[in-house]
Amino acid sequence: MSVLVVGVSHKSAPVAVLECVTLDDDGVGKLLADVMDTPHAAEAIVLSTCNRVEVYVDVDRFHGSVEDVSSLLAARAGARDEDVIPHLFVHYDEAAVAHLFSVAAGLDSMVVGESQVLGQVRLALHRAQAHNSVGPSLNALFQQALRVGKRGHAETGIDRAGRSVVDTALERARHSLGDLRHQRVLVVGAGAMAGLTVSALAARGVRDVVIANRTPRRADRLVQSVSGRAIEWRGLPTALQDVDLVVSCTGATGLVIGAAEVRRAVRDRPLERPYVVIDLAVPHDVDPAVTDLPTVERIDLAALAPELATDQSNLDVEAVRDIVTGEVTSFLAARAAARVAPTVVALRSMATEVVDRELSRLSGRLPDLDARAYDEVVETVRRVADKLLHSPTVRIKELAELPGAVSYADALADLFSLAPGTVAAVTRPDVASPGEGSR
Repeated sequence: MSVLVVGVSHKSAPVAVLECVTLDDDGVGKLLADVMDTPHAAEAIVLSTCNRVEVYVDVDRFHGSVEDVSSLLAARAGARDEDVIPHLFVHYDEAAVAHLFSVAAGLDSMVVGESQVLGQVRLALHRAQAHNSVGPSLNALFQQALRVGKRGHAETGIDRAGRSVVDTALERARHSLGDLRHQRVLVVGAGAMAGLTVSALAARGVRDVVIANRTPRRADRLVQSVSGRAIEWRGLPTALQDVDLVVSCTGATGLVIGAAEVRRAVRDRPLERPYVVIDLAVPHDVDPAVTDLPTVERIDLAALAPELATDQSNLDVEAVRDIVTGEVTSFLAARAAARVAPTVVALRSMATEVVDRELSRLSGRLPDLDARAYDEVVETVRRVADKLLHSPTVRIKELAELPGAVSYADALADLFSLAPGTVAAVTRPDVASPGEGSR
């Protein structure tokens, strides 16, 4: 069995697709049931947030499973396959493990390093457990992902990455506008980056903040932390005319604020009164052509890159990437060793049975053999069997950790004619759960 993940996120799809794919608790439960009804799925977990829906499945084959899960995601979205499937991403086995660890560590978030995703990964595991769709394979994977995420936050300052971007951008805006406490600010979006922006503005004493978001409920929640107000999305063009600073971070895949809208907003603005637009979205929220307008300054991530490159937060991001890489290698090695362990146990059990039968035959043939001599023979035969098995069992564990498609466990079972039922009989939950109990 191998791990497959099929998903959609802010990096692969426009907001409209994300909004229709996003699932509530009931939707997650139904999707889990649907996935478990497919012919190749043994376990399933659904990670559903406002910025991603990912289905992790323990499958016995790649082809067929991808098509099944992709169609189920489209069906849950109430859309045609061709409207959703082009926006899906797929990772298999090692790549799936690496993706989940990166997600848990905050490396795949809209705001790099945000820790909220750890709680979302934990919730996904708990939901799957409640629906009886998770077994030893995905349980071990998600438990290890949670440990990786915690380790990244504990050993680095990855939490600072998102805050650093916002603080650097606001400092650039201050140079143009002056004290931000006296400026009117419009925040476009209500996700994690918008939340960091609002917090940073509040810390700087800014109180005149307007928040515009496609989903009013999220904007309402965010505005509670400042003395501002939320507006409907259709009010965005008017709001642009009433502010001095715009911070846009929606996560949309197309332009949110066009040059024509900004031109109208600054049409009657005195030349000595600057208008600053901070675009923290990837891809851009704001048309780069706004920089052609005489009073407008546009600050985007590319403009901030030189300052951010020397920031400690970038070193923290690289440190977390190193942690993820090492943890992926360790997890895969432990999983490979766990997969071969039942075969090794079965081989040793077979050897013990052979030795016991031969000793019993010897006892029948030499009934007068004294106890001391018999004990010595028993010890010698068992020692010979152990020595003969030692090298192949050690070597097969080493080979199992190497990359490649060869199943050394199957090869060993064939060489020694181990019946599949014998191997299955010695399989234990702890053998099949690499990562449990580490750290």
